[in-house]
Amino acid sequence: MTPDAVVFDIGNVLLTWDPEGYYDRAIGRIARTRLFREVPLHEMNAAIDAGAPWHRTVEDMAQSHLRWRRDILAWRDHWDEMAGPLIEGSVALQRALRRRDVPVFALTNFGRETFEYARRLHPALTEFDGAVVSGQVGALKPDPAIFKVLEDRSGIAPGKLLLIDDRRENVEAAEARGWQTHLFEGPEGLERRLVEEGLLREEDPGAADAAGDTA
Repeated sequence: MTPDAVVFDIGNVLLTWDPEGYYDRAIGRIARTRLFREVPLHEMNAAIDAGAPWHRTVEDMAQSHLRWRRDILAWRDHWDEMAGPLIEGSVALQRALRRRDVPVFALTNFGRETFEYARRLHPALTEFDGAVVSGQVGALKPDPAIFKVLEDRSGIAPGKLLLIDDRRENVEAAEARGWQTHLFEGPEGLERRLVEEGLLREEDPGAADAAGDTA
């Protein structure tokens, strides 16, 4: 069954998300390993993605771990160095779908403020027919509630939605609702899937670009 719409995750599908890489560059791998072991940075980020205020949440964490205060505040001050660059092959496919008049949505775990900041940094993240953002709706993937929000807003039946996501638990949650899914491992594989589904042709501008981009 050919999908009626494609739903993109953002982090590590359209936009590189690599805080560990940032800290490796900033403080070295050994210090980064200790930092992430001693400070629950991923849990902090999950709270932001669930709707907690970005700056205040980071600042509260820094105040409670004074030894690492400067490095924790980097999650506020150097966030742009953790999020990026764009995965150009995926963006090319997103744009190719829209040129073919295929509706394209975003379904992403992202903070309210960080999502708006990312859209300013990377205007390609504004190129959706609609976006469901965890920090705005108060539910994180793989919670079924966030998938239902997209279903309701789009008005498209679950079986006609194709989710592109790099996390298996999110893919499985979508499949449990009857969605079609693609576990993202790179633009080349995604391009093949979109062609197989009849959503793109191999000669479409953007599809050819993605085939040569394995970022």
